[in-house]
Formats: sequence, structure tokens, C-alpha cells
Amino acid sequence: MAGLVSVRARHLAKLGARQLSTNANIAVVGGGAAGFYTAARLLSKTPDVHVDIFERLPAPYGLVRYGVAPDHPEVKNCTAKFSEVSGNARVRFFGNVDIGGSLSVSRLQEMYDGVVLAYGTSTDRRLNIPGEDGDQRHIGMVSARQFVAWYNGLPEAQNLAPDLSSHDTVVVVGHGNVALDCARILLAPVETLACTDMTVRAVEALKESRIRHVQMVGRRGPLQVSFTTKELREMTKLSNVQVVCDRALVEQECSSSAGQALLQTSRPLRRMMDLLLKHAVSPDQMTGERTFQLRFLRSPLAIELDEKVQRVRLAINRLEGESPVRAVATGDEEEVACAMALRSVGYAGQALEGVPFDGRVVPNIAGRVMSGDKPVHGLYVAGWIKRGPVGVIATTMQDAYRTADAVLMDLNSQAIGGQSTLSNIDSMLELCGINPVSNEDWRRLDAYEVSKGQTAGKPREKVTSVQDMLNVIRDK
Repeated sequence: MAGLVSVRARHLAKLGARQLSTNANIAVVGGGAAGFYTAARLLSKTPDVHVDIFERLPAPYGLVRYGVAPDHPEVKNCTAKFSEVSGNARVRFFGNVDIGGSLSVSRLQEMYDGVVLAYGTSTDRRLNIPGEDGDQRHIGMVSARQFVAWYNGLPEAQNLAPDLSSHDTVVVVGHGNVALDCARILLAPVETLACTDMTVRAVEALKESRIRHVQMVGRRGPLQVSFTTKELREMTKLSNVQVVCDRALVEQECSSSAGQALLQTSRPLRRMMDLLLKHAVSPDQMTGERTFQLRFLRSPLAIELDEKVQRVRLAINRLEGESPVRAVATGDEEEVACAMALRSVGYAGQALEGVPFDGRVVPNIAGRVMSGDKPVHGLYVAGWIKRGPVGVIATTMQDAYRTADAVLMDLNSQAIGGQSTLSNIDSMLELCGINPVSNEDWRRLDAYEVSKGQTAGKPREKVTSVQDMLNVIRDK
């Protein structure tokens, strides 16, 4: 891997005299969609900005690489745009650099005219119920984020050993798109997954899977689900999988006065309920060997563990109120035996040392980080760590553009800019002991993965450990 001196030399050769006179250098922390879209906007609006993108892993693209379902390759088309950005002479990619470790945000603030935090939400919310962490015999409740990361090849998730054999059922807690992704992956024909960029290890595990039934549990009713019609439609198209729900409850909620008012104002929700009633059967009509069951009005109370199997103990709820609708426990309970339970109730952000954090996101106004009622000079935020883990890639793009516009506004007003130079930045990075993966290094790894994938008849075969990534880059 080339060190900073040679990286600097390559960039000097590419930039030329005009660009070297730039009066602004911006650091972006996070090499996912928010970071790349922020950089793209900055590049498109001014010729006088250089952008350094810092990413903790050797490979860029964040959740586009490690979070998007492998059978949704069209969602990953944005990587063509990201590759164009990283190939720009005014952009440098610094992979395998952990901000907050050897290099702090405060140090970046000293080195750059502006710093944009776009590092996302890398943990998940917990339910904090008994048995959630399992025991020596049972896996307990696994986060859907971690399960998705496992089959998508995120290095830190490769130690996960999902239980796909001790029982034929998995319980997924949550009624969002990520929950549906997990259910679909567990029930889809493995041959359709083998030709995606899912890791070979995950494909082999799913080939041996005993899972035939997935129950997706939510505390409220059918009109309060968070998934989209597109995701539900994909479930209805899975071969040999029967969709099951409490049809009577769906019809009752849709025909109520509150339900009618809601459906009249939400065409997507009306289409979703029509789709559900068209394809789903009631539990007493289940005949399929493989089933996907939507369970409403259920809240997990505990994971019960015994010698043979684990069970999810659920509270049975009723709905109260109209706006908002509340789930209230009735006092009745039930249990569902399963191999494992997946928790899909949202992602959570993490604080970085020296950066304001309100327990959920980095507080900000229009992308400018706030400390109390005052903006932090030259510090910005974009993506999920700015607004919370909601929305799709297009949402992230628009959000990143708004943050980039705030940076540009401050550059134009000379609130920031003109204080840093590339030579000083590189000197400081060397003093910090930073030896990054460059964009050229990433392209070498990318070509290796694509080549391995083509041999196996798939788009790519991801390298799933950081050390192996570095070995490929260094030709070891």
C-alpha cells in the first residue's frame, strides 16, 4: 500500500497549479452514501474545494455495500456515481482510518477548513427484555442489522453464527423494510441468492437451513406498519411461500371510521392493504410448507430459554386512540418456539469524542452542528447521524446536498476557508501515523472481488476480513 508521501505525489501530479491554489479543504468522515453525495455536491458547485473522505474500513460505500439486500442490485447503481466522485482529482479516499481512534475529530478541525460528519448509525436499538442475549445453548435475539451485515460480508459481523437449524421457525420483531428483507432472505430459494453478491459463507449456511416459517411481529396493527408496498409485493412473489395474516383484523381496521379516514389520505397504504388481502390467508387456512406470517398486536416480553428450544414470549395488545394509535397490553400472552429471533426496531447513532450528541443524532440546524444554541465553527453533519435512521438512498442524497450547500454558503461568506493547505494536512496525517488505503488501492480490491465473483457466476465475491483486504491490496 502506498504511504502518504507517494499518495501526495500522485495527487500533486494530477492537480496542476490552478487547483493547488485552492482556498478550502474539507474532510468528510464516513465513506457511505451521505459522504459521497456531500462530496459530489461540493465538487459540482465550485472548482475551489478539495475533499478528503475518511472511512474506517478499507472498502467504501457503507450501507450500500453492507446493508442493501443482495437481491436488490439496482439499488447499488449509485456506486457508479460514487466511483466518479472518488476518481476526481480534487478528492482523496483515506480508507482503513478510524476517526476517533488514532485521529480525532478535533484534530481534523485543526487541519481542515471544514469537517462533515457522515458516519451513519452503526449500532441498533435494544428491547432490553430477559433472554435477549441468549445463553450457552441458544442465540437469543440477534439484531437484524447484524444479520444483514453477516450475509453482506461486513468484516465485524463474520463471527455471527445464526441458528438456522435448531427449529424450523424464526421470529422477526419489527414491521419495517429491514425486517422484510430478513424474512425474504430466510425464505427465498437459495439458488436465486447464490448468483448475487451475498457471501459464499452465507449462501452455504442458507443451503443447510431448516427454516421454513418466519413470523414477523409488530406491536400495533396493519395500518401502522412501516414497510413499503414494493417490499411486501416481493414476499408475495416468493415461490412456494404462503403469506399469512389475521385477515379479519385487517378488514376490521380498514373498515373502521379511523381506518377509512387514513386510507383516503394515503394511497400507498390503501394499495398495500389491497395487496395484503389479495394474497394472504388466515392462520386457520395455512397449508404451505413454507410460510411468511405477519403478526399484529404483539410485543415481545422475554426470550424463554430451556434445554431444547428457545421461545419468544409475546404480550397480546389492543389498539387505543386514533392519532396517534397506541398499543396497550391486554394481559394475555402467548409463546412462539423458534431457532432464533431477529430484532429490527431501528438503528442507533454513536457519539464521537468532542462532538455534541443528544443520544440519537448530532444536533444541528440545516447541517451545521450545534453546541447548545451556538453553531460549532466549521463542523457539519449529513445522513442518518444528522436526521436519524430513516429514508432511502434518494433521501440521503437530498439531505447530503443540503448539508453541502451549508458548507458552500459558509465558504462564500468567508466564514470558513483559506486556513489549510494540502501539504500541512499531509504532514499532520503522517505525524498521526496514518497509512491509509487510497482510491487506487480500493480499485485493486474492487477488481479482485469482481474477478472472483465472475469465476463463480456472480457480480462479486466480497473479501470479508480487513486483513485479507489489506493482503489483496498489498498483493500478499
